[in-house]
Amino acid sequence: MQREIFKTRLGFLLIASGCAVGIGNVWRFPFIVGQYGGAYFVLMYLFFLLLIGIPLLTIELSIGRRSRSSMAYCYEKLEDKGTYWHVNKWWQFSGNYFLMGFYVVVAGWMLYYFMSFAFNEIPHDIDRADAAKRFTELLASPSLMYSLVLVCVIFSYAVVALGVVKGVERITKPLMVILILLLITMAVRSFTLDGFSEGISFYLKPDLAKLENNFLEAVWAAMGQAFFTLSVGFGAIAIFGSYMSERHKILNEAIFIAVFDTLVAFLSGLVIFPACFTYGISPDSGPNLLYLTMTVVFSHMTFGTFWGSLFFLFMLIAAISTMIAVFESSIAGTIELLKVKRLTAVIINFVVIITLCLLPLLGYNLLSDVKLVNGRFDLLGFFDFLVSNNIMPIGSLVFVLFVVSKSGMKFEKYIEECNIGKGFNMSLKLKNYYKFVLTPIVTAVLLLGYYSLFFKG
Repeated sequence: MQREIFKTRLGFLLIASGCAVGIGNVWRFPFIVGQYGGAYFVLMYLFFLLLIGIPLLTIELSIGRRSRSSMAYCYEKLEDKGTYWHVNKWWQFSGNYFLMGFYVVVAGWMLYYFMSFAFNEIPHDIDRADAAKRFTELLASPSLMYSLVLVCVIFSYAVVALGVVKGVERITKPLMVILILLLITMAVRSFTLDGFSEGISFYLKPDLAKLENNFLEAVWAAMGQAFFTLSVGFGAIAIFGSYMSERHKILNEAIFIAVFDTLVAFLSGLVIFPACFTYGISPDSGPNLLYLTMTVVFSHMTFGTFWGSLFFLFMLIAAISTMIAVFESSIAGTIELLKVKRLTAVIINFVVIITLCLLPLLGYNLLSDVKLVNGRFDLLGFFDFLVSNNIMPIGSLVFVLFVVSKSGMKFEKYIEECNIGKGFNMSLKLKNYYKFVLTPIVTAVLLLGYYSLFFKG
């Protein structure tokens, strides 16, 4: 059967960007920019995006397009006979499932808060304690959370079941357009808030004082954000490379994805900080930023129900776009590995995900006493640890080694694939950079991740 190819370049770009754009763009990037020197941190982040992020994107996209396969057979089609690069596909492919195992739970939280604001269920002028109580009550109800998860998962798999062009491209493209329009609307609204100047000063004002005692920590944060924001290492980007046309060079497409991802993260800060400073609420990071801080902010705001609905609709679309992209990766792999039809693959993966997500979901209530890795992680945190601290960095390292190895894809073929079509060329001279700079940097991301978790402090 002939492999589907995206009908439009914009469709491919927005869908691949949807895979990269996720919840971390909102609940981590703006806060660490403000924490580590504002514009100075943005410059460091952009530096590492060029140094790490874009090269890794080109690698995954080229592996996907060259092989015209998912993780199921991309290694086999590109490696030398008698080698064992393909062994890596099993644990890399598992990243799709571990990621979605907890990500669908978080998407369910987004749906809950969107509906709460849309139906005016958030009390006016709620305080942080009441907001925390509301979130705690949500976590304590496995039936409510599972219902929310099912809605998100059923919608996402329904899109994937329609196929690459009729489903994934046709639905995700307008979703991503709505996402960016919502974000721009909320960012423009921020200019009218009383705390706009103070919020932007906290967010972007260059401040060396914030780097004096933690410069290396800031460098690690910038490096980590540039790496993790693009969802590389487990084949979710490679699958969209396999659906690419050959009309445009891969570097052009990688730059667009990275810029779009950064734009969403940057604009999110323009939404969050002016609102926080307008209502005198200290900004936070992580889940607390969304479910506590922003809930309080919108409850105090004029027309807060409307703006809160828009904000959590934006977050929900960001989550759903990632789910559709990663589900497509797992569906494509299942089709190729098991030689089944798309609908059968959808049913298999649907059952796997709605079963697997029970562990992270129940980890907040019935299984709340379960702590893993010497008590460091609850079940959702453990799934995140497997993906973020292991599969993504190790998978990315394997991909880099695969394209520079004589027994793998071979660097010459990688460059040849990157340079098909219109756009910017890449040079064979980059090989030494990939071998002696990019490889150690990705290794450092892996090791520093372990250090920050297990040895720091």
